[in-house]
Amino acid sequence: MVVLNKIYTKTGDAGETALGNGARVAKHSLRVTAYGTSDELNSFVGVARLEATGDLDDALSRIQNDLFDIGADLCRPDMELDAQAEYPPLRVVDAQVERLENEIDAMNADLEALRSFILPGGSALAAHLHVCRTVSRRAERLCVELATMEAINPSAVKYLNRLSDWFFVAARTANNGGRDDVLWVPGANR
Repeated sequence: MVVLNKIYTKTGDAGETALGNGARVAKHSLRVTAYGTSDELNSFVGVARLEATGDLDDALSRIQNDLFDIGADLCRPDMELDAQAEYPPLRVVDAQVERLENEIDAMNADLEALRSFILPGGSALAAHLHVCRTVSRRAERLCVELATMEAINPSAVKYLNRLSDWFFVAARTANNGGRDDVLWVPGANR
């Protein structure tokens, strides 16, 4: 259980922060940027939830929790030491990825096939979900880059990859089952 009695600690005033294993790193390190971007995404999901109802809101709530799992996973390097840790670090698991895939398949079953790319927008909820999609892609790119330098959990990368697909399909669902999607018209303004 996390207990936060004091919100500011002053330990980051010199531009460093502590990772989950206690190591201190620069706040601009790629690892911190990666999990910071997942936190940013979580905030955008919170904004999208202002427009969501029912099953979609429930799914977004689960995603917010998963994004905290991603942050906990990414803030803890040294995966090879997981088995020796007194308290095993929280890691994203493939079952979370599979849940997203099942939800994507269920939402997509009711949508017509796309014949054009779509522009971000339509309803307010769809517009918010498209922002979530693009921030999810950025978080994924940062994790992929981090993985070229340090070991990270491959399930976290898979989750973010699938999550951007989830947001795309959810945005179409929020656009009246895709009927209100705004289609791209190549070269329309030439």
